[in-house]
Amino acid sequence: MNVNPLGSSSYRAPSVSERVIPEFIRGVYMWMAVGLALTGLVAYGVASSPALVGTFILNRPVFYGLIIAELAIVFGMSMAINKISSGLATLFFLIYSALNGLTMSVIFLVYTGESIGGVFFITAGMFGALATYGYVTKRDLTSMGQFFFMGLVGLIIASVVNIFLASDALTWAISVVGVIVFCGLTIYDSNKLKAYALENAGTLGDERSKKVAIFGALSLYLDFVNLFLMMLRLFGGRRD
Repeated sequence: MNVNPLGSSSYRAPSVSERVIPEFIRGVYMWMAVGLALTGLVAYGVASSPALVGTFILNRPVFYGLIIAELAIVFGMSMAINKISSGLATLFFLIYSALNGLTMSVIFLVYTGESIGGVFFITAGMFGALATYGYVTKRDLTSMGQFFFMGLVGLIIASVVNIFLASDALTWAISVVGVIVFCGLTIYDSNKLKAYALENAGTLGDERSKKVAIFGALSLYLDFVNLFLMMLRLFGGRRD
């Protein structure tokens, strides 16, 4: 008979799924945190160097080239999900995080450091609550994911249109809708990762699950970064 160290005889050893699923989820968030840290360090480092600002931010061809490279990595990873190894997926994720740090360094030139820090911590709190809800809820969120994905498509179209219109009102509307969309996607992506872990509890240590963890980290990373940028547009204090 197993004896609980606290004195109860009803102690039950955790099942395999009770051990491996939390470990898998922790791995996803660990890689997400690594990506965010790398982005933040690169962004701050570039913004702190006038020479690097001139090379990567003020040089428009280079800046837009970096954005195109980021998009190419994300779409390329998505299309090659069944072909690349977990190691290669990890490498691409880290490269993407570094490239995103180069382009995101512009926020340090536009917004004050205090407002960036404040909005970051608010976003982190929101993200944590939303991801937790997505993990613990037992609701089927499939239709929710489809709805917010359509919202994301609409945001992309509106953002492209606003490049030519340069409308402050449309920018504000895009930011408000963007907060709603990325809040919803955070819940959905968190729930989807849990569902995958439950369905594949017996194979969570294999090559495929390691790759899914990286792609899951990328999805949550994108949710966090975009939610942060939308919040920064709404509440960030601009430099004089």
